[in-house]
Amino acid sequence: MSTAIQHLTVQTLKQWQDEGKDFTLLDVRQDDEVAYAHIKGYQHIPMHLIPIRHAEICDDKPLVIYCHHGMRSYQVGLFLANMGFEDVYNLQGGIDAWSKEIDPSVPLY
Repeated sequence: MSTAIQHLTVQTLKQWQDEGKDFTLLDVRQDDEVAYAHIKGYQHIPMHLIPIRHAEICDDKPLVIYCHHGMRSYQVGLFLANMGFEDVYNLQGGIDAWSKEIDPSVPLY
């Protein structure tokens, strides 16, 4: 079993959205962070709850995980890959990069 996860740029994520690609977008930030800023179409499970709630995540399509800058989402991605998830992507730069490069209406923090 491989524990490698792939990195996805915000530009590629935007392209996937525009193409209507079927994937799960998982936000692993805290509740207050999600309330302040998020990427449309997300599923929210805070990082600390992933070990007990990972069964709620669809595992039959690509999984893109994001957080603020990409560190928490990378750790969650490694955990899920070890749990048997395949086709796991970490969003490079997180929501910060999304706001700066794709959608400036998403607040920076």
